[in-house]
Amino acid sequence: MSALPRGGRPAEALAAVETSIEDRWRLFLAEYGVVAGTSDEVDLAESVVADTSVFEWRVVDAAFDRLTCSDCGNGLGSGPVGCGKCDQADGFRFAAIETDRPATPPGTEHGLRVATAVARTRHRYGARARCGFELGLPLLLDGELPGTPQAQAYRAAINRLTEEECELVTSFDEVTRLSSRRVR
Repeated sequence: MSALPRGGRPAEALAAVETSIEDRWRLFLAEYGVVAGTSDEVDLAESVVADTSVFEWRVVDAAFDRLTCSDCGNGLGSGPVGCGKCDQADGFRFAAIETDRPATPPGTEHGLRVATAVARTRHRYGARARCGFELGLPLLLDGELPGTPQAQAYRAAINRLTEEECELVTSFDEVTRLSSRRVR
């Protein structure tokens, strides 16, 4: 599981999403009669990443977690930016199926999926992107999707923070409080 340095509700939300990824993988293994920790599990993970577009995103993320990049040695899709195989795999992860949960606005699952990818591979993104997506995790997990004006306001407030502040805040309320003290 990924540890989110900023803590607070974003870290709790990431832990909950990662639990849902692992729970979905266990169900997926059972559907195929595969035992965890075996070469059959690795083979199944490889078949998932061969065509991510036919699997639900939690299954795809779990499959990536079980594979190692042959170029950089990190988890496939989570190596440093510039590793060709990881860059390609990270792009393919977004072809996975994203089905909105009942009673949530359209696009909420996509937002959750992207925010999760950023939080799980935070070294691949800048401080401001990490801040916005990680702070959005709890909202998205709760089925809330900020509208365009709200998202733009959050982004403008985040852009007024220093990179250090971006790494320390644990809520959009903190972002708003800190950013209102300065004008850019």
